[in-house]
Amino acid sequence: MTSLSWQKRKKNIMKKTFIFIGLLSIACASLHAQNKTDIPVYLDDKQPLEVRVQDALKRMTLEEKTRPSYAQGKFSSPGCPRLGIPELWMSDGPHGVRAEINWNDWGYAGWTSDSCTAFPALTCLAASWNPDLAAKYGKAIGEEARYREKDVLLGPGVNIYRTPLNGRNFEYLGEDPYLASEMCVPYIQEVQKNGVAACVKHYALNNQELWRGHIDVQVSDRALYEIYLPAFKAAVQRGGVWSIMGAYNKVRGMHATHHKLLNNDILKGEWGFDGCVITDWGAAHDTYEAAMYGLDIEMGSYTNGLTSESEFGYDDYYLGKNYLKMVKEGKIPMEVVNDKAARVLRLIFRTAMNRQKPFGSMTNEAHEQAAYQVATEGIVLLKNEAAKKQPALLPVAPDQYKQILVVGDNATRNLMLGGGSSELKVKKFISPLDGLKKYFGNRIVYAQGYAAGRPMYGREEKIPQATVDSLRNDAVEKAAKADLVIFIGGLNKNHFQDCEGGDRLSYELPFGQNELIKGLLKVNKNLVAVIVSGNAVEMPWVKEVPTIVQSWYLGSVGGDALADVLTGKVNPSGKLPFSYPVKLKDCPAHFYGEMSYPGDSIKQEYKEDILVGYRWYDTKKIKPLFPFGYGLSYTTYKYSKPVLSAKQMNEGETLSVSVKVKNTGTVAGKETVQLYIGDEKCSLLRPQKELKGFQKVSLQPGEEKEITFTIKPKDLQFFDDRKHEWVAEPGKFKAYISSSSADTQNIVEFEYK
Repeated sequence: MTSLSWQKRKKNIMKKTFIFIGLLSIACASLHAQNKTDIPVYLDDKQPLEVRVQDALKRMTLEEKTRPSYAQGKFSSPGCPRLGIPELWMSDGPHGVRAEINWNDWGYAGWTSDSCTAFPALTCLAASWNPDLAAKYGKAIGEEARYREKDVLLGPGVNIYRTPLNGRNFEYLGEDPYLASEMCVPYIQEVQKNGVAACVKHYALNNQELWRGHIDVQVSDRALYEIYLPAFKAAVQRGGVWSIMGAYNKVRGMHATHHKLLNNDILKGEWGFDGCVITDWGAAHDTYEAAMYGLDIEMGSYTNGLTSESEFGYDDYYLGKNYLKMVKEGKIPMEVVNDKAARVLRLIFRTAMNRQKPFGSMTNEAHEQAAYQVATEGIVLLKNEAAKKQPALLPVAPDQYKQILVVGDNATRNLMLGGGSSELKVKKFISPLDGLKKYFGNRIVYAQGYAAGRPMYGREEKIPQATVDSLRNDAVEKAAKADLVIFIGGLNKNHFQDCEGGDRLSYELPFGQNELIKGLLKVNKNLVAVIVSGNAVEMPWVKEVPTIVQSWYLGSVGGDALADVLTGKVNPSGKLPFSYPVKLKDCPAHFYGEMSYPGDSIKQEYKEDILVGYRWYDTKKIKPLFPFGYGLSYTTYKYSKPVLSAKQMNEGETLSVSVKVKNTGTVAGKETVQLYIGDEKCSLLRPQKELKGFQKVSLQPGEEKEITFTIKPKDLQFFDDRKHEWVAEPGKFKAYISSSSADTQNIVEFEYK
């Protein structure tokens, strides 16, 4: 940190300290004025949290109890100034701390000190299949949020990947609830060690952006409990998350952000959540429902869509003056008011009033290294076939080619821009072209190849045909002269690509990329296709292109990470966190027609029920283009026959299954061993198998390691919506030891009694 920035930081800390002391003095004076001699327990962080909460609650007026439940700015909600209880500051940021937004509008504040580290999008983290990296990610982003003096970080996102058209899938952790659970828990825990609340989103069933503000999702209890809620439950019960963001959409006729079943019955009832439910910005719609059905803090509301936002104040929010009025009229019980106020106090004491939290840090080498590790371990090698009489194209050796052509708009585009609320202002940006030039210097030739336009909301920028033809012809001409072509395309966070507020319009690659790839192949078969996206894309050229890499939005140092994987400095070890359908109709959400996706603009029905992702492809015997859990390496692995600790498992007992994995290739690598469990006979339909464990193991050439999984009774359960309980029925089960959902290495059988 420079001397100047430290002085600025020191001045800011001192300013905040004086403000707090001033508020504390006011609070103490107020207590004396009331002839009270008791010590303000709520200010003593050595006291138990609940003692402090109840003490503060007793001292607050009705108006002071209701006021913290709605915003005072775009990203701030108030505390209780009279008692010295400070406000909360929030920030967008599942992948980095967003640049500072103006107090009362959506414009950027124009600070020069709010550049951040951009971490890879959460699909990349999920593709690493490495919970230790999730912890590093959470620690680093939590430190940056703390340094920026944020109390609530709006992430991670754990909605389930249901369709490859969802514009916001890049912010989520894939199609499987077990994988999403295992990856979100360490992220949350490490963020919150900084005294910053994670805010897990979007609760619940926000699985598309089209009509997100009102689409009414119809889903079975079974699909809700087995597929769409487990990651949220893990965040609450294992991650100990301090806040949850309510979703925009409706569920069974009621908006999710104030929903009796989701908030009162399940989240705060069955799971025992003691934190705050915070709206997505503008997701509240009714005062009575917001008060009674579990909403604690309302942010971003508009009370009249026909007027500008500046024409009404924050008191006009649903939990503003109308809430207070309904309480005074006896329409809202005081126990509801006290519970809501207690939850907000709890959040403030854990964050803004937590004197034990560290100072945090910003854009340092450790954070870049964490981002780099996630990026390199998340990149997935989908295909790497050898051409006739030639080795596979990857990895590219330093002196292998005289001229390498890099083609594609995504080779140079800053992909931290666009995408909606996850947009980031970064201190450093290393593009893929920059990363490759570090290796190959002037042997690299670049051609844009296609024009993707600017990030625009609500429409796509129309590119003149003359420009399209010129860029394509230039790339093809250069490809004919090159020894190797590296195409870097995909999606790009423009509207209707991977972007908040709108779904993709098509499964195919945009901007004429398919035609460009075909043109490149005609003149040069040595083609590596790097697809940058947070979603699966259609690949009509999959059989012709010898090498395909699934890259993601890799963050600040993504160019270095990608170059290191392509050149073999890092052996790829990523595995897909979602299935790649051959065509859109193969995807379960689309198989059942428009009422399943996207709905009729009012309602939609999740007709595939529990058969989401690989559960569908396995059970319906539909072959995906690339299966869930799939990813290649520059080395090879051999699995031994698994060994069960017993052939029978009784109720209340556990079973272990062990397998040895050996690196049979010539370079070090990391393999993710996956455990799936299948129920041979059940009173209800079950998938062929479900992910119940995974371990990522690092192996030197020739090295062998043993991996052991523990199978618990809960791993055999399904949710019986007839009884509204989790059930494990006696019978025969199979344990699948796999390298992907479609590549089972061995199966062992056991019986549950």
